[in-house]
Amino acid sequence: MKQKRFFIIGTAIVAVAIAIFLFIPRSSDFPPGHPGPTVEVVVSNGSGGLAIGAALQRAGVIKNKDNFFQLALKDTRAKSISPGIHRVDSHIPVLTALVEMIDPKRLIGVANIGEGTTYSDVQKILENTNSIVKSDQSSLSKIKPAIANPANSLEGQIYPARYSFEPGTPESAAIADMVDKFAKSSEFHSLQSGYLGFTAYKVLTIASLVQIEGDPQDFAKVSQVIYNRLKIGMPLQLNSTVQYAAKLRGQISLSIASTKIDSPYNTYKNVGLPPTPISNPSGAAIIATLNPQPGPWLYFITVKPGDTRFTASYSEFQQWELLFHKNLAAGAFK
Repeated sequence: MKQKRFFIIGTAIVAVAIAIFLFIPRSSDFPPGHPGPTVEVVVSNGSGGLAIGAALQRAGVIKNKDNFFQLALKDTRAKSISPGIHRVDSHIPVLTALVEMIDPKRLIGVANIGEGTTYSDVQKILENTNSIVKSDQSSLSKIKPAIANPANSLEGQIYPARYSFEPGTPESAAIADMVDKFAKSSEFHSLQSGYLGFTAYKVLTIASLVQIEGDPQDFAKVSQVIYNRLKIGMPLQLNSTVQYAAKLRGQISLSIASTKIDSPYNTYKNVGLPPTPISNPSGAAIIATLNPQPGPWLYFITVKPGDTRFTASYSEFQQWELLFHKNLAAGAFK
């Protein structure tokens, strides 16, 4: 009898073990170290952790979207997942998926808008961004600048940053997003009061000149030179404005003929500021324009890379100009 009871009890234990094995759910996460093929996951604007988790599950990246959602609630890095197309491994744990989703190298459809770019540059960058659909001029003309101006120009009002867009984003929507980011920036709010009687738009225009003319360590001095010249009615005579008008950006020096072109941007022929900014300035250039370094300077010149000199003396400026041409001929600017 005792042996029979033992057999019955033993059989019952085995049955329970089998039941547990059959009814306990398998792991809801892929094991680490065994990724599958790379897949593309699309993240739309405004997507939260649950929507991103669902997209990852559909693509076979993770097993369970809810696991990713729970991780996203705890890990603040999830907030930095950009809209766009992400190339990630399939069959990976949710934590690995999060790490790959925030890796900028795995994101395609990215538009890098650098400091000092122009509106034309931005359009060319977007043309080469595979998630952007080109817009017609009518759609582009409806974008409102953050700072109103007579020309209704967006020049200078696109925030330099790294952007990513979901597939099928219209060019006009992408540019509007960049202008909106500028409007929400601290630099924009600093501009609103203007400076020394200059309107916000004129200060922005000066900042765009500062961005192109100076190195960051010299921004505050360059802005002071511009203010000093404007104050006494002296032409700005800035190469950058002529280069903008003549599409000669990137040249180290200008020919005498170039300084005589007929354009409102030619600050050799016209006194005062150009009609619009000539670049999208950095926050540093805007802040330096609002906080120029006090000084009597009217002239500045970069005699060699990293060596920009400032003076109130034209004769001293002429001496430095000779040094510049000597260094240029010696290949110092290559």
